[in-house]
Amino acid sequence: MCGIAGSESRREAERMAESMSHRGTTCNISKQGDFWLVHRLHSMVGDLEQPLGRETVLSANCEIYNWRELSEDRSIQAQNDADLLHRLLQSEGVDCLGDLDGIYAFAYLEDGQITLARDLLGVNPIWYTEDPFRFASERQALEPFGVPRQLHPRRILRFDTDDETLEFEQRDFFETRESGLSEQEAVQDVEELFLESLEKRVPDQEVAVLFSGGVDSAVVAAGLKQLGKDFTCYVCGTSPGNTSRPRDVEKARETAEAMDLDLEVVEPSLREIQSRLPELADAVSSTSPVKLPVALTLDFALDGEEKCVFSGLGSEQLYAGYARQQGYLNRECLSDLRGMFHRDLYRDNVVAFRNGKELRLPFLDHDLVEHALGISPELKRSDGTGKYVLRRVAENLGVPEEIAWRDKLAAQYGSNMTKAVRKLAGDRTMEDFTHGLRDRPNHRLAALTSGGKDSCAALYRASKRNNEISCLVTLESSNPDSYMFDTETSAVQGHAERLEVPLVVQGTKGEKESELEDLSTAMYRARQEYGVDGIVCGAIRSTYQRDRVEKVAERHGLKVFAPLWAWDEEDYMRWLVRKGFDIRIVDTAARGLDEAWEGEILDEQLTENLLDSADKYGFNPAGEGGEYETELVSFPSDWSLQSQSHNESQ
Repeated sequence: MCGIAGSESRREAERMAESMSHRGTTCNISKQGDFWLVHRLHSMVGDLEQPLGRETVLSANCEIYNWRELSEDRSIQAQNDADLLHRLLQSEGVDCLGDLDGIYAFAYLEDGQITLARDLLGVNPIWYTEDPFRFASERQALEPFGVPRQLHPRRILRFDTDDETLEFEQRDFFETRESGLSEQEAVQDVEELFLESLEKRVPDQEVAVLFSGGVDSAVVAAGLKQLGKDFTCYVCGTSPGNTSRPRDVEKARETAEAMDLDLEVVEPSLREIQSRLPELADAVSSTSPVKLPVALTLDFALDGEEKCVFSGLGSEQLYAGYARQQGYLNRECLSDLRGMFHRDLYRDNVVAFRNGKELRLPFLDHDLVEHALGISPELKRSDGTGKYVLRRVAENLGVPEEIAWRDKLAAQYGSNMTKAVRKLAGDRTMEDFTHGLRDRPNHRLAALTSGGKDSCAALYRASKRNNEISCLVTLESSNPDSYMFDTETSAVQGHAERLEVPLVVQGTKGEKESELEDLSTAMYRARQEYGVDGIVCGAIRSTYQRDRVEKVAERHGLKVFAPLWAWDEEDYMRWLVRKGFDIRIVDTAARGLDEAWEGEILDEQLTENLLDSADKYGFNPAGEGGEYETELVSFPSDWSLQSQSHNESQ
């Protein structure tokens, strides 16, 4: 595993190489045409010097598990996985990527064209700037020179060095399906596929396991034991002030004793956390009060000498471990898999390399992912318990029953790291404290808005999370029965003026499928005109709305943020009024909501009346199913996009 970078300027290439020194002990800088390439080597499969080649050149950060099989199949005498990838690109182009079993991010130069690509899930990162074109494995390496954009895993980038133009090719992602497997068949398949995934990822050298005592890490440990691999488990927890002992440490000790595992406990002090936090925020390029405690937990847990560390990341996404995953679970799992590259994977990749480690993620094996998306929802969640089929597998692998079926806190809570950061914040809110660690926004976003309460609340929360709202986007429909968009945009125009941000208005006939092409055009305009890297949408539980936005956003390499997703509707409605949103009901279409509601502005009492009616007549309290339509009269009075006060409770 490595770090790669490239620029037309040697000075920039050298600075990027220095900023990524943690990604490899050796560094090569070479000129290819008018471009300088940087390769930091952190080798796991042979020390073959990169960049590779002369007429065609490859600089790759890859771990391809089936490279020997592919070499034999193609009759190629490859020295390692990067060499095999180079030869395949020479002979087959990017069509070969579908045959690769593993993770990768690479730059390939041929005939004056630079191709950037990464694995479909986005385990290995790559970022770029557009004017001028540069690329690097990490965002922070590019920040001194321009506005970095993360290459979307489902896009292949091509840069023509002669006319300096960029083109993109779209790649297909996984899809949900119905396999019809019985419980016994599903459990047997998952066990076999997981052990195969583990085995192909086990290197010759010593390995470690990130261990919390929950079912995910216990399954990893049990699988490694069954494969006969020696390893050490590591758990991190802290006890700042008068807080209770970290739950993960206690559970990890219990589990390690029950399973006869070697366990190392890392317990950083508050002073150690304080000294590491600013540097870590800059490294992962985020001030999120959720991401940073997770990053800290991982950073301290990577304490051993082992270069290769196994993680249970991915099981929540495959087997419905999150409480927010409701309804058709495979669709929810697929949505979470789509967003892992920017929510989880980049953070963990950077933290691992800062510690000289490579993470192995057996749950994100493509065969396992495809299988999981076909398991029936009843085998993912049973009687309110998520990851049902995985817990059955855990028992088969020898994990004690009480451990296999035990609930687990998220890492930031189980380690007490969120409590530690909150204590460091002192009198400030946690959000004010973490957002003050960097002077750059986390993302540049376009807010998809209709002028109603949900899209405006999503815009508000996205801004409060240290994101720059670069523009608003609205679609003006000529069809009053449009599934997604409104016919009237005057409210949105007023919001844009009030917030002093540009507004992108895109017309649409409002027909069910063709309106998606109009949405695509609007997203393209927002990206090109305002340089956004993501879209904010106001979906709460509408998978129809969220999934369509996600698929269109992927065409343009945009991330999707839905900050209201899975919020309890009653709590959400009360929060709106409490925060000071002035919301007018403009139309009703549900039993229990007569015309007398139209024109009313919700206050505390009217909101309670609305919630009582929703409970009595069985309609959605937030009106997301079209039961009523709203118009936001005004945002909270203490907020504007220009102030960016960043003090909203997450």
